Amino acid sequence: MNAKEREQRIIDSYRQDEHMMILVFAQWCVNHDLDPAEVYCKAYPDQADNPILKQMSELTVPKEEAGEIADDTLLGVLSMFDNEDLAFVVTEEIAKRRK
Repeated sequence: MNAKEREQRIIDSYRQDEHMMILVFAQWCVNHDLDPAEVYCKAYPDQADNPILKQMSELTVPKEEAGEIADDTLLGVLSMFDNEDLAFVVTEEIAKRRK
């Protein structure tokens, strides 16, 4: 494998992991009766029409069929991708739920 192929593999792996992070976020939203697009838009108002978020949201299942996603798990996944803006908004949503 040459350097260009290795670089492409790394990029592809990152994209796949990023998609999984977005899917975890979207499913967490569904599990808590939140619209993933609305929550995402609070963190990134300039990215209201995110095609990857739309694609991953289509892969979510109803909360009755989904496994639980712990708040800390989602925050950890967001942190792994340095997605601090979205983690901040998620933390606000968690605080609202706990009131």
